[in-house]
Amino acid sequence: MALIALGVTGGIGAYKAVEVCRGLQKRGHDVVAVMTRAATRFVGPVTFEAITRRPVITSQWKPGANADIEHIAIADEIGLLLVAPCTANVIGKFANGIADDFLTSLYLATKAPTLIAPAMNTNMLSHEAVQRNLQALAARGVRFVDPGEGYLACGWIGKGRLAEPDEIVAAADRMLARRDSLLRGRRVVVTAGPTYEDIDPVRYVGNRSSGRMGFALAAAAEARGAKVTLVAGPTDVEPPATDALIRVRSAAEMHAAVMQVSEQADLVIMAAAVADYAPAQTAQEKIAKSDGPMTLTLQRTPDILADLGRAAARRPSAPILVGFAAETIDLLANAREKRVRKNVDLIVANDVSVPGAGFDATTNAVTIIGADGEQTLSLQSKARIAEAILDRVEQVIRVRHATTAAR
Repeated sequence: MALIALGVTGGIGAYKAVEVCRGLQKRGHDVVAVMTRAATRFVGPVTFEAITRRPVITSQWKPGANADIEHIAIADEIGLLLVAPCTANVIGKFANGIADDFLTSLYLATKAPTLIAPAMNTNMLSHEAVQRNLQALAARGVRFVDPGEGYLACGWIGKGRLAEPDEIVAAADRMLARRDSLLRGRRVVVTAGPTYEDIDPVRYVGNRSSGRMGFALAAAAEARGAKVTLVAGPTDVEPPATDALIRVRSAAEMHAAVMQVSEQADLVIMAAAVADYAPAQTAQEKIAKSDGPMTLTLQRTPDILADLGRAAARRPSAPILVGFAAETIDLLANAREKRVRKNVDLIVANDVSVPGAGFDATTNAVTIIGADGEQTLSLQSKARIAEAILDRVEQVIRVRHATTAAR
């Protein structure tokens, strides 16, 4: 079992952190509480001290701070940093590298995975600044327990209340279990974002992909201990920290990069929205505007997933292949056919015409299709979708191991 640092920040949901602490202990974990100054106005430190049987950390200026695990050494010792509740203020500090108390300093100092349970007013949660900070943290591999809906302390009804303690404890347990993931030490290639196919030095053919789904998958694989190579097209979203990052622009560049790095890979996830067609010729100078129409001739781009599937058919130890099928009609039929035709293990099908799913959204709704069945996931965060996809990948690994052992 693990030592968990339970960060408690200044919100009315702080009282629920006591139940979270108890729940973690019931699952066999050791807990040390780290409280912000504002949190102590809602719950007394002595409460957590009595439950954890450890001194509660409320300041980074306590005398003898370098002497024991409850202070400086905690960053190296903990298996998980869990912050519940986490206010908009602390989320902003985490996202922007501000370290003005022990909790924010701990976040920057520890290499342990971080799990956050946000809690705040509905309008605060939906504010652009808060959403941007949450996205930045997600890109770095931070995981979240989404807030619930209901009556808030401010008297409003809406989303923002702290998730229930049992849900938070279960999420923490899942994160700790991933330390023993079948992906640990494996070489994983993930593609993300769009490709831009240049018409001339100014114009290009592209698509609306933000890269968020691929980035969520890369971050989730990294958190499970994989050695991740991220091949990313042009995006405005900050990519997560991975073992290697390869930036590309066109479908041809992505094809070359993926085919090279996939030779040593154990898993390839093609989450990028690769252009199917590119201009047959790219003008070296800007094409001047004229009064008449302009004809643009497009040619087929390399099919990366199909080429990976063909290569896998020739290799005795081929990587597991995961593809995506973004459709607007006949979603499942098209995705099933694509999985077989391109010789891949899993296809993740999503209807990009559904509001909140697909391109340039923080959420998604998908069906994971494999030879052993289909799994439909309702609209939820792309981070959660990524975890479900990797869980399914681990099932494929188990089946491969069992098949190999039976030979």
